[in-house]
Amino acid sequence: MILILDEEGRVLRAMTTTRKTAKKPLSALALTMALSVVLASCADSSASENNDAQTPAETTETEPAQAQEASARTPRIAVTYEGGVKYLDALTLEEVGDTAAQGFIRLNQAGDNRHLFLSTGGGFELLDAGAWAQAHGDHAHYYTQTPASTGVVKEATTPGHAVVHDGLTALFDDGTGKVDVYESAHIAEGEEPVMTWQAPEAHHGVAVPRADGSLVVTIGTEEERTGVAIIAADGSTVTENTECPGVHGEAAAQDGRIVVGCQDGVLIIDGDTITKVESPDDYGRIGNQSGSPESPIVLGDYKSDPDADLERPTRISLINTETAELQLVDIPSSYTFRSLARDDDGNALVLGTDGAIHVIDPVKAKVTTSIPVIEAWEEPEEWQKPRPTIFFLDGMAYVTDPATNRVIIVDTVAGEVWKEATLEVTPNELNGITGGEPSHEGHDHGEEDHAEDDHADEEHGDDEHTDDEHAEDHEHDGHDH
Repeated sequence: MILILDEEGRVLRAMTTTRKTAKKPLSALALTMALSVVLASCADSSASENNDAQTPAETTETEPAQAQEASARTPRIAVTYEGGVKYLDALTLEEVGDTAAQGFIRLNQAGDNRHLFLSTGGGFELLDAGAWAQAHGDHAHYYTQTPASTGVVKEATTPGHAVVHDGLTALFDDGTGKVDVYESAHIAEGEEPVMTWQAPEAHHGVAVPRADGSLVVTIGTEEERTGVAIIAADGSTVTENTECPGVHGEAAAQDGRIVVGCQDGVLIIDGDTITKVESPDDYGRIGNQSGSPESPIVLGDYKSDPDADLERPTRISLINTETAELQLVDIPSSYTFRSLARDDDGNALVLGTDGAIHVIDPVKAKVTTSIPVIEAWEEPEEWQKPRPTIFFLDGMAYVTDPATNRVIIVDTVAGEVWKEATLEVTPNELNGITGGEPSHEGHDHGEEDHAEDDHADEEHGDDEHTDDEHAEDHEHDGHDH
């Protein structure tokens, strides 16, 4: 831990040391001092659906936050609204912080179970959700503090997808086609990227980092996107597949297999092999996907009307990454790009416009139960407008209801609403952190959304940035990861 002091000896900031610094046990005095403060600030952000240049965020310093030790992990939820980000205790739904931000706000996982990325005019701005764990021998200590912007910005002209995979975080700059990869556990420590890659042409794309140092990246231009390539650690191309028109979204499944969506199916990446799986319809777009390390099957949306201004689908897709098979499942209602999630057991969750969470057994490919949560709702015409959203964290599903300004916790095992709270603002995007130790290896896909941001594709929005599938020049997808 490094402490930054002012001339009078007051602590201005406490920073965790990077891996390049020898780690030694802290003395009781040093630990007491380190827990005293952290720099906090507020951030503004602006984004447009056409990926226009964003207004640089304006930050204002606040009084340093005081860290406190907790008896257990403290998971937190982050909810965007017009004017900022509110942070809620994930167990009580009590508000624990607020970061001011202007414009349309996008949130992404940072990958260390503590921070989130806010898309700003300068790039990916790191927000501290204010809950974390520190390993100490055979156990861990848990801490909390008031959430705030860290003031750290990973530069990008037009910040796009942020993808967490295999203990790595890849940031894709749609404006330049540049990809920076960081070790997720050290994302907040100011270290340089462990890998940087430059796409031949800028486009709304995505990159998935892998433990062997390789990248799975999209192939495209500003006019069209056509497939993916596997890039080795030395920057050379291992292989590619250009049979994926309108490529969009990504999700990781069991054993590290990756799925990306196309307008006519998906591509499955298994090691250095890329397999195309065709949709049953000539036009069968899968633009948003949600994966689970507990399942070889990826959940995807499914749209089959190429002429629809705003298709409201009632079928979802299940992609088996082991057998390269694709199944469609009818559900009782339509849904949108923020309707897909996975639970801890790998079951597929779809938040329908009938107000229910439909739980799908991916192996049996059938709806096993439907849990009423909110009143029936209609998808807004503009993808940026608030809509009910589902996010799964620590064994519970979280649902927003913009019509009533509520956030609702749903126990999907018991099949019932567990708790709810009404906000003073209208919720839009939803994300969160576990407050646990950073994952140094393995799959840690924050959907993760997700979401896998989490970007969103909902005919005018994908994965949590949108991807207008009828106009390749309208590209701003979200993160459901």
